[in-house]
Formats: sequence, C-alpha cells, structure tokens
Amino acid sequence: MSLNVKSERDLPTAAPPLSVHPVPGLPEVQPGDDLAGLIAQAAGSHGLALQDDDVVVVAQKIVSKAEDARVWLDTVTPSSFARQWAERWERDPRLVELVLRESRRIVRMDRGIIIAETHHGFICANAGIDLSNTGSDAVAILLPKDPDRSARLLREGLHVHTHQNLAVIISDTFGRPWRRGLIQVAVGVSGLTPVIDLRGLPDADGRTLQATELAVADQLADAAGLVCGKADRMPVAVVRNYAGPRGDGRAAELVRSPEDDLFR
Repeated sequence: MSLNVKSERDLPTAAPPLSVHPVPGLPEVQPGDDLAGLIAQAAGSHGLALQDDDVVVVAQKIVSKAEDARVWLDTVTPSSFARQWAERWERDPRLVELVLRESRRIVRMDRGIIIAETHHGFICANAGIDLSNTGSDAVAILLPKDPDRSARLLREGLHVHTHQNLAVIISDTFGRPWRRGLIQVAVGVSGLTPVIDLRGLPDADGRTLQATELAVADQLADAAGLVCGKADRMPVAVVRNYAGPRGDGRAAELVRSPEDDLFR
C-alpha cells in the first residue's frame, strides 16, 4: 500500500548517497531458470554481493522468459479485423491479433500504433508485447501474468540465495502521452512502498499540499534504466542506499483508478 506521510518526521532521514550499479554477467535466461539464483550469482561474481535493503531492479523481459511468457507468432491466427487493420498500416497481422488478445481495452488505434490497457491495468503500446531480443523473429514476449506476484517470488528466491532482506522492482519500458522518449516504470513491486503520499503536509511557504504523491517505484526503475542500456544486455541493476519506506507494496497501486482518471 502507499505510504501516507503525516509529518516530516516520517520522511526518510539523511543517508549515504544513493548509488545504482548494473549487474553484468547474466546468461541468456531460459524458461524454468532459477532467475533469483542467476542474479545472486552474477552480482556476487562481480563484486556486488547483495546487501540488506538493496533494491534489485529486474527487466520484465527476463522475468517473462523465465516464466515462459512467450508466444510463437506462427501459432496465432489473426481475425479478419486484425488482418484488415494490419494491411492498412503494413503491420504483422499476427502481432495485431496478439495485442488485441492481451488487451482489456483499446485506448487508441491509429497510424499503425495501438495503445492498449492491459489486463493488469497498464496503459502502453502494443499491450506491453515485445519483439526485441526475444531470441527469434518468430517469438513475442508477453508481460508476466501477475507481475507483483513475480516480484514477490523473485524477492523470496533472492532471500533464499543471499539471506538478505531486499526489495524487488520489475521494470518495463513505456512511452508517455505528450512527451517524447521512453522511460522505465515499475510493473511489479515487492518489499517497498511504491507511492509516497505527501498530501496534507505543508510546502515551504506553509501551504498544504493537495495532490503530491511520489511514484518512487517508477523513479527507482528509471534510475536503474540509466545504467542498463537496452542494447547492452544488462537487465538487472542494484539500487543501494535508498532510504525510502519499505512495506508490502504492489505496482498495482501505481495504476490510477477509473474514477480519478479524467481521460477515460
């Protein structure tokens, strides 16, 4: 759950500087792999043995690979609608059909782009389906079925391997309305509070904050993205000395409810 801060005494106190470290040396992840063991081994082998309170940020793609959340495109039979739309915009009709299947709601389909709401509630391009670095041109990678559960299981596995109390964020690459460029966001969280609620606190001028909620899980995911380039095959990073609150949060808390969403 999100943290509702009641006073400045509840905010994180001074701590050593926050640092972000990429974890090199992970092998190509295969379905059924012990991902927690691979991460713990790679971190330890490169002088980055995991410590209490580290936040381990893991790219969604390797989580999906380990969970075998893959689809071979030649097994997908496109509907007539998918074929017509794909032909109009010169897209692969099998991918279009897969996006429709993985969507709870289509937000916009235009100019060859599909913005969808996934079954998790995320708003993103192509329902989060990825065709890059999948190991084959014929394979699509889906989002984990339950990314928060995946984060919790990965955290538990890391604890078994390291005996440390860690937090885990599963990150993915999203675009943003009205702004260019891609960022990393948290799609799965375990072991930390994903949203810090500052509403009700005074600002520097003494005015009461009315709408300030900090999406710290997204901020941590994006910080990890700075050291994990998509072309560098570096899917894991460790954020050290994050002084924010822990708790039993979930990435689902980052999804704005329909009644609070002015764009639905």
